[in-house]
Amino acid sequence: MSKIPYTGKSQQARQGQQVTQNVPVDPLAPAEEFVPSENPLLEDPDALAARLAESEDFVRNNRNILLGILAVVVLAVVGGFGFYTWRNQQDQKAQASMFRAVNNWEADSLNKAVKGDGKAPGLTTVANEYGNTKAGNLANFYAGVASLKQGKYQAALDYLEEFSSDDYLVQSRAYSLMGDAQMELNKPKEAADLYAKAADHNANEYFSPGYLLKEAVAREAAKDNEGALKAYDRIINEYPTAQEVSEARQYKAKLEK
Repeated sequence: MSKIPYTGKSQQARQGQQVTQNVPVDPLAPAEEFVPSENPLLEDPDALAARLAESEDFVRNNRNILLGILAVVVLAVVGGFGFYTWRNQQDQKAQASMFRAVNNWEADSLNKAVKGDGKAPGLTTVANEYGNTKAGNLANFYAGVASLKQGKYQAALDYLEEFSSDDYLVQSRAYSLMGDAQMELNKPKEAADLYAKAADHNANEYFSPGYLLKEAVAREAAKDNEGALKAYDRIINEYPTAQEVSEARQYKAKLEK
């Protein structure tokens, strides 16, 4: 008797008959209810091999481009980390430089605060050299307030325009100070717009009524009586418990005569 080598195939398979046995996902479910996956990558290893071969060909044919993209990504990451480190170092230098200037500012030695006292740089230097740091940004605010007190209104406006803050109250204050500078420069309309911006920036019952009162007065100075009345009405209607309500009523009554 001749021996038939074992091939792992059943008799039906050797005769060219394909035997498909469906294995259910649920072991308690009947086998005929199982629907086999139609994903060729799961059923056909040749399809997976062909897809991998295509990927290898793509990488081989575009090797220089892919290496270039990788280099750009690496440089961006390294550059970003380097910039972050450099900016932190610059901020520390700015804080150290500004320390004495702020002390002069608080002592009302405004000229020394702005220009320096010979031992440490002034706020102007810190703002110009470290403007991209938190300390340099804050130096713009201090320099703006100092310039406003000195009667240098355009300089105050320039410094305050360079300042920005995530603190809503401080930013509102900066807008109001810019409005003060514009009023001193005889630009009441521009001032009124800045006061309105201050009032609406994180509007609240503590500071917004005061900014609105400034806006109304500036609107009157700009001959915009309608705008002034609206500002007075906002104080009266939106902030009825504010101390500015009494003044708003008086000014409104005079304006309506």
